[in-house]
Amino acid sequence: MTDSVDKSRAPNIRDVARLAGVSHQTVSRVLNDHPSIRQSTKQRVLDVMADLQYRPNRAARALVTSRSRTLGVLASQRSQYGPSSIIQSIESAAQDAGYMVSTANVSSTDEESIVAALDHLNAQSIEGLVIIAPQVRVFRAISNLDLRVPFVTMNTTEGEDHAVAVDQVAGARLATRHLIGLGHRHIYHLAGPQDWMEAEARMRGFLDEMNAQDVRTTAPILGDWSAEFGYHAGRELMRVRDFTAIFSSNDQMALGLMHAIRDTGHDVPRDVSIVGFDDIPEAKHFWPPLTTVRQDFPELGRRCVAQLLGEMGDSPTGYTGRIQPELIVRSSTGAPSF
Repeated sequence: MTDSVDKSRAPNIRDVARLAGVSHQTVSRVLNDHPSIRQSTKQRVLDVMADLQYRPNRAARALVTSRSRTLGVLASQRSQYGPSSIIQSIESAAQDAGYMVSTANVSSTDEESIVAALDHLNAQSIEGLVIIAPQVRVFRAISNLDLRVPFVTMNTTEGEDHAVAVDQVAGARLATRHLIGLGHRHIYHLAGPQDWMEAEARMRGFLDEMNAQDVRTTAPILGDWSAEFGYHAGRELMRVRDFTAIFSSNDQMALGLMHAIRDTGHDVPRDVSIVGFDDIPEAKHFWPPLTTVRQDFPELGRRCVAQLLGEMGDSPTGYTGRIQPELIVRSSTGAPSF
């Protein structure tokens, strides 16, 4: 079949139409999933497209249909594990729904850089927008702008009408409850940066569970998500040794804590139990393997895209409520030795 197509160029819609024995308007209707096309005709066109390895020109289709089938992602702090995992899950879910994803990173918190990123996405005729703004100041700056397209926000404690999120408070309570259930009564919390909404929610979950079980609390230590900070915090804490367990707000800081505990001649979990948050791919390979709270990022991406398509009028979402995290118990936690 492909012998009758000029191989010096990419196949076009008229090549598909000629070889399928239909008009180019019929091919266009197949591409746009028009309900008036008979199934046998649709399949014949699809077979020819597959044989020719024909890929429709998205720009041309956008001119005809007034649809770009492109979703935008406006992201802050995308180098961190959570935001980067969310973007990957959105891209996968969008592809399954027949959409492309264009991402603009906001490296600064000033309104000018945010507006420039939005202008970049709008220039690509995005049909909907996902906002990944884990920092309070970035989220508030964005919420004051005229976004002009349907949007959803990810993992936030603000803007509930448009939010899709994992229940961070519930996850922190799971981790804290696990430690208390093992018998720990002297527990520290190594929190994330003060301006991060997830860090604040996890801190609140820790304090809520400690108070609910009438366990004395100490002031959380504010970290920066890095293993390096976890290590230095761990070295300082081991000078005090008035605790038997630490709940870390992410897995990277937990890794640093475990390193510091070993460097001071102590053992995890014999001397100190450690719980992380996120369940990064490496967590099961830490030594010892890390007990942590898993966030379902693929499900987060599916719900995000489904809700955005619902906002755009393409389909109902069918989703309600926040996604519940899961406690993954490994070898970094045990009963206290004193």
